[in-house]
Amino acid sequence: MRIAILVEGKTERAFIPHLRKFLDTRLAGRMPRLDCNSFDGRLPTRDRLRRIVKRLLTDHRQPADAVIALTDVYTGTNPPEFTTAAVAKDKMTQWVRGEPRFHAAAAQHDFEAWLLPYWEEIKRLAGSNRDDPARAPEDVNHHQPPSARISEVFRTGTKKRAYIKARDAGRILKDKDLTVAADRCPELKSFLNTVLKICGGSLIP
Repeated sequence: MRIAILVEGKTERAFIPHLRKFLDTRLAGRMPRLDCNSFDGRLPTRDRLRRIVKRLLTDHRQPADAVIALTDVYTGTNPPEFTTAAVAKDKMTQWVRGEPRFHAAAAQHDFEAWLLPYWEEIKRLAGSNRDDPARAPEDVNHHQPPSARISEVFRTGTKKRAYIKARDAGRILKDKDLTVAADRCPELKSFLNTVLKICGGSLIP
């Protein structure tokens, strides 16, 4: 089983090794090959997304069995491209014209929402004593995305180190149980269950 995952950038790439560890505990003997395709910014949209998905599914050397596109709801565009994760997933599915092997996923509002459940680790790395900013990490808006919250904690912490996505996302997630975040982040749970379902694994309840 080969799954191509389209991601926006460095933070999501840092997530892939931890995703593999999580899947390895649940897909004994059925572990898929995960190929990460990073676009260093926002994902392609409309016809370009459709063409990329088609190319991955029909590659004559190593065709993907499935393609998952993982976007942030917060894309930095004005006006916003997406208003909610549901809208983002619906639009991407429409752009790919109902290809059954394509699966849309979205982080509400950006990937760092999935890091907020590990607030104690964020505080330790930053040298901060700030309170957890959200009981529901995905319940945020375009004006204060989770990435900005984490950046502020790092900037104002006693260790005086800037939040660097490619470095610190992996540090925050090191040795963490992803089901902890999935329990607080419905869109993360949906993404993980999408991968598990494709591979015939047991879903997270």
